[in-house]
Amino acid sequence: MKRNWQLYLIFMMPAFLLTIIFKYIPMGGVLIAFEDYSAIQGVFGSEWVGLKHFERFLSSPDFMNYLGNTLKLSLFGLLWGFPIPIILALLLNRIQRAGIKKKIQLVMYAPNFISVIVLCGMVFIFLSPVGPINGFFGTNANFMTMPAAFRTIYIASGVWQGAGWASIMYTAALSNASQELTEAAIVDGANILQQIKNVDIPAIKPIIVIQFILQAGNIMSIGFEKAFALQTAMNLPSSEILATYVYKLGLQLGDYSFSTAVGLFNSVINIILLFAVNTIVKRMNEGQGL
Repeated sequence: MKRNWQLYLIFMMPAFLLTIIFKYIPMGGVLIAFEDYSAIQGVFGSEWVGLKHFERFLSSPDFMNYLGNTLKLSLFGLLWGFPIPIILALLLNRIQRAGIKKKIQLVMYAPNFISVIVLCGMVFIFLSPVGPINGFFGTNANFMTMPAAFRTIYIASGVWQGAGWASIMYTAALSNASQELTEAAIVDGANILQQIKNVDIPAIKPIIVIQFILQAGNIMSIGFEKAFALQTAMNLPSSEILATYVYKLGLQLGDYSFSTAVGLFNSVINIILLFAVNTIVKRMNEGQGL
């Protein structure tokens, strides 16, 4: 690197500049959360109000509702969505015929390439009172107006769309698993479940740990687009999360300072969760974490 530092500089500089410009410089905008921001006066000319907007948000009667909705969607999504890609990868690894395996993978990966908005449109069509789901059961329920059904719809559609694609890295890791260990386990009389437990899972354990830490650390960063696209006036008690709340306050109502404070609160909680989960996993996993 010392001898060819010019070459490294040339190739790294574009990525470094893009990161600085689009990731670090915008961080200065968090100052808006501590001001009564005025677009005319600008960030440095607006009145400084300290923690006023944070206090306003934390004392709001809707705070616990929005926070609870965000946590429930994220935690239940992690509970159901995290293990399924691992299970799919383990099952795919057991398919011996390459042709069948590739066809199954193609079917599993395809939903990932569907736009979120298109997916939400499909959900509305399938779950409408005259949709195929109601036609199959002989009912006419409008599931998209039911607050109790929103979380199930959100999580199930997310698992369907992303589980296959998320299984790729586990499938790749399993392809590098020692075949000698598998053959030795078969010779020793191990059944399929024992082979998975003692050979396959240890091979992908480091990736499982890293993925769990990253996903658990992003519990508060639930996707805005999908939640907003699936919202209706009737399911708002369950579908209104911090991300959609920030959007409505900031872009629709123009309350930039308050919406920035809510977004900053969300980010701080994410950072705390990331460090906390990483510390816990390190203690439970012999010091291995991020």
